[in-house]
Formats: sequence, structure tokens, C-alpha cells
Amino acid sequence: MALKQISSNKCFGGLQKVFEHDSVELNCKMKFAIYLPPKAETGKCPALYWLSGLTCTEQNFISKAGYHQAASEHGLVVIASDTSPRGCNIKGEDESWDFGTGAGFYVDATEDPWKTNYRMYSYVTEELPQLINANFPVDPQRMSIFGHSMGGHGALICALKNPGKYKSVSAFAPICNPVLCPWGKKAFSGYLGTDQSKWKAYDATHLVKSYLGSQLDILIDQGKDDQFLSDGQLLPDNFIAACTEKKVPVVFRLQEGYDHSYYFIAVFITDHIRHHAKYLNA
Repeated sequence: MALKQISSNKCFGGLQKVFEHDSVELNCKMKFAIYLPPKAETGKCPALYWLSGLTCTEQNFISKAGYHQAASEHGLVVIASDTSPRGCNIKGEDESWDFGTGAGFYVDATEDPWKTNYRMYSYVTEELPQLINANFPVDPQRMSIFGHSMGGHGALICALKNPGKYKSVSAFAPICNPVLCPWGKKAFSGYLGTDQSKWKAYDATHLVKSYLGSQLDILIDQGKDDQFLSDGQLLPDNFIAACTEKKVPVVFRLQEGYDHSYYFIAVFITDHIRHHAKYLNA
């Protein structure tokens, strides 16, 4: 599949690049960002996938998170996808910030008119990794995933739905129990229909209750002053309780004074890179 390079910038000895390609899953042109550390010049490196939150593109993470130095030091290729299909001209896709464009929720839609394009789950778990494996010096056997907010939800469900596929998972302020929060109810009813039993297949709290895969050490950072935490959008306590019940290891850190922004992510991103490097470079 043809890749078109959009940009390339040297950073901490490596290269931060952005590419465009025609997506088969999403039936549109998509962009992704990829950071190639210095080690990628001489051999295959582990791949770490980042999933962003509502309204974001591939640009938010690469310009605001400040992860490059840690990724360079640990020799990790870091890939950041977009958050939804773009330019599909579906009626209603640009009417609200939390549904449609920029809000794919990392599900495979089953409802019209979304099901033809809104297949972000298959895109980030299958199509994008295959594209990366075929075109860049990565080791397909060493792959991990992390994300923020809607992308934190995405990272958790990708890891829980695919035991053994990802070596590690982490999240910043993830939407942990979307079947019970306003964001999730809106997105899932639109993409997946009114049968709420189908929603549980994309809900980390429900997925962990039936998880039977290899051990997965989960790291979650949550800002204590996050407005969406107090608004009941994130519901981490439900996820922690489910992990505890199933004896799935999770480190949950409630960070005093921090909100939902990239200022929060930038403070703790190095911890997350280290968390993944521990498993990816083992």
C-alpha cells in the first residue's frame, strides 16, 4: 500500500514523520504519525501505538506530549493514529464534537450510515499495524498500546480483546466504563445501535471481567482535578473494582492537581514510556 510522506523532522537523534495513505477499512485517506528512534537505523525496534482522545488528530500527541526523548533513549518506534475517518461526507458527522469526525471511539460501527467508514477498531488493531510492519523497521512480535481519554478507552479494549497481541498497556484518564457514561451512551447508540448488550464488547470494565489471557500489567494515570472525572465520564473506580475482582494487575495513580489536558500527559509520559519499554525490551 502506497505511503505518501507529509512531513519529517529530526528530534532527539530520530525522525518524527507523518504519512498519508488510502485506508481499506475506513474507505478514506488517513494520516498517521511515526517516530523512528536512532536505533531504527540499524535494526528492528518495538512498536508502541498511541490512541488520542476526542477532537484530536495525529498532531496533538506528537506536538504536545513530549515523549520523543524517552522514546529515543529506549529505542521505541511510536505510532500515533488519527481518531476517526476524515472527509467521508456522512450526514451529521460534523454536528457535534463528541460524535462523528474526531470521535470514532475505536469501535467497528454496525449501524447505517456509519458502518462503511467508522471501523477504527479494525483500523488500529489490524490495518495500521500491518502497514507499519510492512514499511518500517519494527519487530511485529513486540507491540504495545497506550492512549488518552477516548484513546485510553481504545487502548484498554484493544489489549483486553486481543490477549497476547500487546506486551503492555497504559492510559491517561481513560473512559473506563463507556456503557454507563454520557459520552459512551451517545457514541455507542449511534455506532452500535440500541442493543446495549453489544456495547459491552467495547467496554473495558466488562471486558476485564471475562479476560482469560496472559498477564497484563496495566498502568493508569488520572488527574484528580479532571473535570470529566467529576462529571462521571471516566468512571475509573468501576474498572479498578473489576480488575481487583479478577486479579488483573493494575497500577492506578490519582495525580493531585492535574486536569485532563496534555500538560498532565507531558508530566507523566516518561513513566509510561518506561512502563512499556520494560516489557518491549525484555
